[in-house]
Amino acid sequence: MRCNVRRLGHLAVLSMLVCASSLSARDASQGWPDTPLSRTQALAELQTLNAQLLSHPSATLTLEQWCGAHHLAPEARVVAHRVHDADKPLPEGARALLGIGPDEPVRYRRVALSCGDVVLSDADNWYVPARLTPEMNRQLDTSDVPFGKVVQPLHFRRQTLSADLLWSPLPEGWDSGTSLPPAGDKPLAIPDHVLQHRAVLYTADNQPFSLVIESYTSHVLARP
Repeated sequence: MRCNVRRLGHLAVLSMLVCASSLSARDASQGWPDTPLSRTQALAELQTLNAQLLSHPSATLTLEQWCGAHHLAPEARVVAHRVHDADKPLPEGARALLGIGPDEPVRYRRVALSCGDVVLSDADNWYVPARLTPEMNRQLDTSDVPFGKVVQPLHFRRQTLSADLLWSPLPEGWDSGTSLPPAGDKPLAIPDHVLQHRAVLYTADNQPFSLVIESYTSHVLARP
């Protein structure tokens, strides 16, 4: 597994800083203030979410727990909003990862995973319909139920291929003497997507059936 989220050993220290911070330091109406403390807190949040995603097979259930713990919506329930008429070719090497031949049918599904009105993740999913039940395929074709919930009866496991921070609020080398950016008078500028995972899902009998690429949005850092 390749993981570019660096210095996970600092997670405990960063998380302590998050817990010790006051609510005024992250007033929701102002977003994240551009201060060294706020940048450290934002990195701790990202590292914490990344660690939770890496330790659980279902990103959907992990996001529901995250949504509930951070009060991102009145009800901590993640819904998949399908992007219809979308199509993407299989990434290079995907058929080998899925253990299928060149003629095996593969379906594509793109969804935005939302908790309440907040989009937490954009997910691209290529899956082998022959390795799912007819009822699972029907739900995936006709409903907005998240993929992880549909295939939960398979008791699947997840093998992460990569976990990459797409944005870091602190500069490279921040923990070894690099100076932190000075405080600014505007909210911290956060890009649309901050974290991306690539993973293969396996059935209980170790058969790969899905390749997923999940891009997590800046809303995972939102405050109520």
